[in-house]
Amino acid sequence: MKMKIDISETKQDAGVKAAREGAQQIRQAIDREGTAQIVLAAAASQFEMFAELVTSPEIDWSKVTAFHLDEYVGLPPTHPASFRRFLTERFINVLPQPLADFHFIQADNDLKFECRRIGDLLNQSPTDVAFIGIGENGHIAFNDPPADFTTREAYLVVDLDEACRRQQLGEGWFPALDDVPTKAISMSAPQIFQARRIVCTVLDKRKAGAVRDTVQGPVTTDVPASILQDHPAVTLYLDHPAASLLRTRAGETLMRQSPLLPALPPRR
Repeated sequence: MKMKIDISETKQDAGVKAAREGAQQIRQAIDREGTAQIVLAAAASQFEMFAELVTSPEIDWSKVTAFHLDEYVGLPPTHPASFRRFLTERFINVLPQPLADFHFIQADNDLKFECRRIGDLLNQSPTDVAFIGIGENGHIAFNDPPADFTTREAYLVVDLDEACRRQQLGEGWFPALDDVPTKAISMSAPQIFQARRIVCTVLDKRKAGAVRDTVQGPVTTDVPASILQDHPAVTLYLDHPAASLLRTRAGETLMRQSPLLPALPPRR
């Protein structure tokens, strides 16, 4: 297993380090290929990362094409919880220059058609960097447990479980649980896995159990993020609360060790 763990004292430090790694990968892709393709999560865990990424030096954003991981079904782009709105306000509108393109998920009309449309666009080029997070229930994107690890589809229409919906409520995106959508279009777990590099930022104590199960549990569809254990180039950027349940072989907290470590072998 090649997963690396980077633990910071603060959310700010974790976000800065995640953004700097991602920015380096974007620059290298542009140097290598002349263009770069990235995938972005829209979540509270990404606030600090985005704030740093948009100020990264020496990135020719006009050579970068971007996609996002997921979007609620039926939620207009003007809604405060819309991921299209999130990414427009926190990323696109604050970049120093326009992107080559940003392909938004239009989860408003024919959902199967939209999954095919956005998936075909995504797979025209390889994804150089995917900036993602992990949910309280272990999801990546909106792949709630049990996730589909065998699909060949790039995007899926998924049902959001109650734990996922309660997380969205708890983060303040919606006034009541009944207001949280029950369906979304989500990039599939196998498609996320295809990214050349995965930069995963996970913050807060409420994510500690999911982080522990992702890193030190078995690879299982019941913990969708556990698929990351087998990715050849993934780093988890954690703050202390998110890392608080990780343990070394001797039972010590991982936070007492070097801040950048390969993860422990999982329990298969």
